[in-house]
Amino acid sequence: MNKKKITVIIEARTGSTRLPNKVLAKIEDRPMIFYVINRAKKIKSVEQIVLSTTKEKNDQVLLEIAEKNGIIGFAGDTDDVLNRDYQCALKVSADPIIRITGDCPLLDPNTVEDMLQFFLKNNYDYVSNRITPTYPDGLDAEIYSFETLQKTAQKAKWSSERELVTTYITKNPKNFKIFNYEGKDDFSNLRWAVDQEEDLKFVREVYSKMKPKIDFSMTEMLELISKNPYLSEINKDIMRNEGHLKIYKNDRIVR
Repeated sequence: MNKKKITVIIEARTGSTRLPNKVLAKIEDRPMIFYVINRAKKIKSVEQIVLSTTKEKNDQVLLEIAEKNGIIGFAGDTDDVLNRDYQCALKVSADPIIRITGDCPLLDPNTVEDMLQFFLKNNYDYVSNRITPTYPDGLDAEIYSFETLQKTAQKAKWSSERELVTTYITKNPKNFKIFNYEGKDDFSNLRWAVDQEEDLKFVREVYSKMKPKIDFSMTEMLELISKNPYLSEINKDIMRNEGHLKIYKNDRIVR
């Protein structure tokens, strides 16, 4: 039996509807997904990183990027993201799993490491900083055991639960021991994720101002915004998790 490994699973695909090919969008001459991978590598206690994508032809490039950057590539279901992540975790003996998405090129490794240590030292099934968020949108991370993922993959029936991997967990708090990880201050009004063209403009501006440094921290980001308040104006009108509304609107039982 393979040794269980602390694993980051980065979910990414090129088929985004709101901003097509966003994970490949260039930021300072590198694709956005590079920065996500680079920041995941900075999480100190992580033992392996997997880029989880689909079997679609257009996503083959992501598997090539994974190999080029020295991480594992995995291809699975297109729409059933939950099953994709479950099969991925099963294949690489991931436990616990740190789930992040490919549209977070400003992910803060220190925050994720702190969350991971909290998870490892406490008896929770699921630790997240996004249930009631206090961190900027785009610094989201979720940590859970393989057993929790397996149970979720077996029980989730709704299309929203299959696409939004951890929805079943948060909808059923009586079935899981859940903890919402909060920061000392509330920065949930800040938007650092990439879902729309304005978000991409914001991130490009940030990396341009911070170059040549690419692994700057959340603290350095907050300092940058404090000195350049116009930055937060670029994408301030975009709502957090806006894309989830369409998924819930079209929700249906699929299993």
